[in-house]
Amino acid sequence: MPDLPESVSRLVEMAVEEDLGSGDITSEATLGPEDRGEAFIVAREPLVCCGTRIVDLVFNRAGGGISVRWNASEGQEIPAGKVMAELEGPMRALMAGERTALNFLQRLCGVATLSRAFVRKASGRTVILDSRKTIPGWRWLDKWAVRTGGCTNHRMGLYDGFLVKDNHIAACGGVRNALESVRQYGTRGLPVEVEVEDLWGLEEAIDSGADIVMLDNFNPEGIRDAVRVASGRVRLEVSGGLTLDTLDPFLEINGVDYISVGELTHSARAMDISLEVRGSSKR
Repeated sequence: MPDLPESVSRLVEMAVEEDLGSGDITSEATLGPEDRGEAFIVAREPLVCCGTRIVDLVFNRAGGGISVRWNASEGQEIPAGKVMAELEGPMRALMAGERTALNFLQRLCGVATLSRAFVRKASGRTVILDSRKTIPGWRWLDKWAVRTGGCTNHRMGLYDGFLVKDNHIAACGGVRNALESVRQYGTRGLPVEVEVEDLWGLEEAIDSGADIVMLDNFNPEGIRDAVRVASGRVRLEVSGGLTLDTLDPFLEINGVDYISVGELTHSARAMDISLEVRGSSKR
């Protein structure tokens, strides 16, 4: 896992504070400050592991003194029933971090697992991209989980890629005007992508110098027509509500460079993962 940005550290700190508040009153009532114990993080279903360092960070923020030994690595496929990690330390700290750690881990493993399923289905026929349809504040983590699963990130935000969408085109009075404005602004060496809704828009985008054209909500026959029109002059991205169940007809079309899938991050299911305490001791 790459170095965590400060925004992720702040997110973890906020999440721990949100849950812990003024203190875990149940654990304070039932557990002594010297009580120690062991716990195990267990996968209850097959999944792709993602988020190990976030779990470590949660327990560090939730009281400290917890040692975590991972039996799983980022991107590894985990079978149901596997002990992903073994934890040991103060019982109050284990209880304080349990839910928050699982919330992060279940979500990140869910995105990575779904991404792996899309990569498998694509079988190298095209590149599967994510989108900006992420949980607010989770952008870096969601996109890390996508990469961990084997898919590819689209732009991170509005600052690192040009994507001229329908509203830009409407405001500028057409594709050609919008692309001319981008050229005047300066492309900074970045590719310029344009979203189109029909073949006429595709032709205009190509003639106006687009590097990538996003074919928004085209059906498979429309995609085939677009591939013939483009004739390799521009890279093509297919977009529009695609799921694992609806992907197959689009994968059968040669000439599609990318397929972008919002479902990777806006609809990934949290994986079933538990943390089980096994015994405690008073010291």
